[in-house]
Amino acid sequence: MNLIENIREALRSVKTNLLRTILTGAIIAIGITSLVGMLTAIDAIKAQIEDSFSGLGANNFDIRSRGFSGGRSVQGGKTEKSYPLVKYKDAKEFKQSYATMGNATVYTTLSGAAEIKRGSKKTNPNVRVTGVDELYFLIKGVKIEEGRNFSATEIQYGTNVCVVGLDLVETLFEKEENALNQQISFFGNRYTIIGILEKQGNMGGGSSADRAIFIPIENGSRLDSRGTFRYNITASASSPMSVDYDMGQATGLMRKVRQDGVGQEDSFEITKSQTVGESLEEVAGYLRIGGFTIGFVTLVGASIGLMNIMLVSVTERTREIGIRKALGATPLRIRQQFLIEAITICIIGGIFGVILGIGIGNIVANAIGPGGFLIPWLWIMVSFMICIVVGLGSGYIPAFKASKLDPIESLRYE
Repeated sequence: MNLIENIREALRSVKTNLLRTILTGAIIAIGITSLVGMLTAIDAIKAQIEDSFSGLGANNFDIRSRGFSGGRSVQGGKTEKSYPLVKYKDAKEFKQSYATMGNATVYTTLSGAAEIKRGSKKTNPNVRVTGVDELYFLIKGVKIEEGRNFSATEIQYGTNVCVVGLDLVETLFEKEENALNQQISFFGNRYTIIGILEKQGNMGGGSSADRAIFIPIENGSRLDSRGTFRYNITASASSPMSVDYDMGQATGLMRKVRQDGVGQEDSFEITKSQTVGESLEEVAGYLRIGGFTIGFVTLVGASIGLMNIMLVSVTERTREIGIRKALGATPLRIRQQFLIEAITICIIGGIFGVILGIGIGNIVANAIGPGGFLIPWLWIMVSFMICIVVGLGSGYIPAFKASKLDPIESLRYE
């Protein structure tokens, strides 16, 4: 018997004992379904969370003046090198260069203790005034509840318009008054309200967007008479998983803008928010480990059941094995036949298990939150490798037992 004939005989045996094959394959299918199903659901849910968090800064990184103050910093008793501040011109040039890769917003804090007036009413001197561009609210995930965002024209020419927080509206206007298109005063100028932010709330006692005013950054840059404002850039990567790559590209662009020489240190700082992206990946990793462990335990039980059935098969086919040996079949060919049968059963069960697992995993993920259809190619490949390993492991002992049977004793077996 050559190898091809052995494969055909093994497949014929699987077809002949169809009920046994179905039951055994079902055991393997259940194990693979649990493995692929859980891992598919985990990856699909993770993808949904990434999409949700992308608007909350999970794929953002910041570029700012080195040392954050732009002046000399002292560490370990030594005064470090002084680096110039990131100027408005630098930030605009970087934004234009980065536009081919993704979105970026330029902003600067003009004051953290401004007093806002409207007629006889005024706020406490604790309002934060920030100069921003048209992409700031999109990238920072801040929503405008009423009114609109700044237009490109207003940003370009620095028009006296503003977007305000809800606390300022409640302080300066009566309940029945509409704050949109009304004027308020600060920094000695009048500004027209074109938008009101959604209520943000205040976490940790810090300054809240509810108590803030945003004006076009071109307008704010005119107040920088001494050149001391710190201009910050927040760039958005294409996805949370590509942040490191996009940060590397952004570093090269910013070094070109700042004219940092070869071998010189960066004259700026670039950082990313590690809390959301890395925590998400860490949690997903733990979930994968848990899902893989549960699925693996199920597969171990399935492999024991397969081994038991194959041992029974060896006992049932003792006379058949004796006839094959009498006709010249070697122990190697006998082992191959039973191993091929075991692997075939595992692969058949694995195919059905993968199909069910993908379906169940995506159903669970979409039940939790709307999302697309995910096909985990990596876990499919891993599952089929596991099927082959389980088939080899479960079939080897029965195959070895069959190959060692004495042909004469086998022919006498009833």
